[in-house]
Amino acid sequence: MGSQYPYPRRSGGRVSSARTDWALAPSLDDIRALAEQALASLPQEFRLLVGDVAIHVTEFPDEDTEREMELESPFDILGLYKGVSLAEKSSAATMQDVDRILLYRRPILDYWCEEGEELPHIVRHVLIHEIGHHFGLSDADMERIEEEA
Repeated sequence: MGSQYPYPRRSGGRVSSARTDWALAPSLDDIRALAEQALASLPQEFRLLVGDVAIHVTEFPDEDTEREMELESPFDILGLYKGVSLAEKSSAATMQDVDRILLYRRPILDYWCEEGEELPHIVRHVLIHEIGHHFGLSDADMERIEEEA
């Protein structure tokens, strides 16, 4: 029985990025594996700055997030950084909550199906965008950086 969303077949513990290897919907673990691969591919100095930021993959944003972000639909957001950015942290501050990046599986998969981009590329892009928020960059800052690249 098929699904409209293909999933990666694993090869040697890694998720294959070849479009022809996708047959069913990628699981939460599959998206998490793609995010881990994307993080591992970043330069070491960036990975060190990411530090202990936890990366979570969930199906959708929770209702509080939908309300806070004023989303029309839970499909309107692919990822979210929750925490205090490096630009706002002070060495005297106490940890109130763990900084985390949330990746939303279903919206990512819908975007993937609509846009036709490679799923690993989408997950990497969303992850890097949320890491940018951890660094203290705004959406406008990141758009400018992408345009200049």
